Amino acid sequence: MNYSMEPIGVVHSCYAEKFGIPRQPGLVKSATGMIEMLPPCNREELFKELDGFSHIWIQFLFHEAISDGWRPTVRPPWLGGQKRVGLFASRTPHRPNFLGLSVVRFLGMRKEKDTLYLDISELDLLDGTPVLDIKPYVPYSDKLEESTSGFVQFSENLIVVSFTSEAESACLDYQQRRGRDLKTLIREVLEQDPRPASQRGKHREYGMLLWEMNVRWLAEDSVFTVLSVTKKSSGGMKSTPNNRFTFMF
Repeated sequence: MNYSMEPIGVVHSCYAEKFGIPRQPGLVKSATGMIEMLPPCNREELFKELDGFSHIWIQFLFHEAISDGWRPTVRPPWLGGQKRVGLFASRTPHRPNFLGLSVVRFLGMRKEKDTLYLDISELDLLDGTPVLDIKPYVPYSDKLEESTSGFVQFSENLIVVSFTSEAESACLDYQQRRGRDLKTLIREVLEQDPRPASQRGKHREYGMLLWEMNVRWLAEDSVFTVLSVTKKSSGGMKSTPNNRFTFMF
């Protein structure tokens, strides 16, 4: 039996490309974006009383992973990218139906002309992500105190992020022009070490797009130095080391 689904909205995110997206929501507090609701789900009555909830669940489609297909086992970065686990023991985007689930902070709803937007933060969603459903986060049932996380073990982040004077000046200029705290966003993203497991320990320069800005940084052991922050060229920019989808864990 086959089923078809139509997106109810689309994400506009600070993550303009896949490289740099944190592996889970909530890790980068300054990450912001919005969901543009599409007809017929762009009516305000559909969201009556939602303003009483601090967080919402987003069900979405890993739309840029579809062309790569899926595999029964994967190599999660939590295990150094060396050991295979079953697909359903991971959060890889390469899944049979390419469905994702993410909890984000709900900042409010607004309407501009005839378009309805939900403002969100702490997200881990790529710009352009199709949204399939939205539900309120309910702590009494969604927060499970007695739970285990298998091979996924949290460890305190030890990445130190510094900025050159040129990069810091560019971030300040961007904040004055666009009202976005780009410096904090860059720092929080890099503190999560977005590099693939195979790149850990290598000294090299990397790049990513945040909003419309091209961010270049140098990785040296546990110290990342932001070298430059410039507006992306009209032809776009390919990330270093590649443009693969972020592995969730």
